[in-house]
Amino acid sequence: MEAGPGNSFIESVCLPYLRSAQNADGGWGFHPGAQSRVEPTCWALLALIDLDLGKSPERVTRGLHFLCAAQLPDGSWPSTPEEKVGCWVTSLACWVLLANNESKKAVAAGLNWLCQDWPSDSTPWRRLLARFSSQRHVAPINDSLRGWGWTPGTSSWVEPTSFALLVLGQCPPELLPPAAARRRRLAEGMLYDRMCPGGGWNCGNPRVYGVAGEPLVVPTVWALLALRDHPERTENRMSLAWLRNGVGSIQGAGSLALARICLETYGHVWPTGAPELRDFYEKNEFLQSVQVAAWACLASSAQRQWLAATAGGRP
Repeated sequence: MEAGPGNSFIESVCLPYLRSAQNADGGWGFHPGAQSRVEPTCWALLALIDLDLGKSPERVTRGLHFLCAAQLPDGSWPSTPEEKVGCWVTSLACWVLLANNESKKAVAAGLNWLCQDWPSDSTPWRRLLARFSSQRHVAPINDSLRGWGWTPGTSSWVEPTSFALLVLGQCPPELLPPAAARRRRLAEGMLYDRMCPGGGWNCGNPRVYGVAGEPLVVPTVWALLALRDHPERTENRMSLAWLRNGVGSIQGAGSLALARICLETYGHVWPTGAPELRDFYEKNEFLQSVQVAAWACLASSAQRQWLAATAGGRP
């Protein structure tokens, strides 16, 4: 791990916490001792692979095995071990497994499932009904643009769409399904269409009952990272300005870590006097969240290999 802001805190607190929180089955729960789930396992693995692979190769191997074993026959991943239907965490799992050459088949199957999962809120029938809705002028959006939902066949949301774009953008061309290029174009268009007035994103629509929605840090970060190939666009610049101006008022450690990742990815210097992750930890120990500890590690990384340049090129 290269030298960087807060690395002593990461090495002495966050990385040991992640190592000790791994379960016997190789996965991680959202908190130490909790049942292993795909989502926290992915974040812990991203952090260990990026920062701690030399010290934790056996832990990483066990975590990758857990992910591979959790994949469903249709190529997707479920949110919990009991579920038999895949969901948005398929994007996260594919993203992590890109680092493992032995998992190419699993990644290809996961990406194929993603590209076949179309949200139902933009089907021709739903679009026809929307034309006659009394609310069609209250929250106008372009319903021909489609992303991904939290669960299959539902509605497009900002964060699952961003995660799918992140993995599709970093995947080698030989693993991409034929539908990937079109899905990326539609999903990027959807994100720009859903941006809040003035910049930033919330979870879904930019307006609710005619009132402008308030942007939130977490969906704004993931949307900006998914759209980082377009730094020159006005929407990106507006959203980055909103995020930077709001850093001082961030109240959560997870949001703070993600904001730092995003701003530095775009080449912005972390604002002087901004809150520090160590201060949040001293208040509540990140509420013992595996996910937040992993994000803190990733925010400290000078390499950011997990956010490598687009591998598949532009469609």
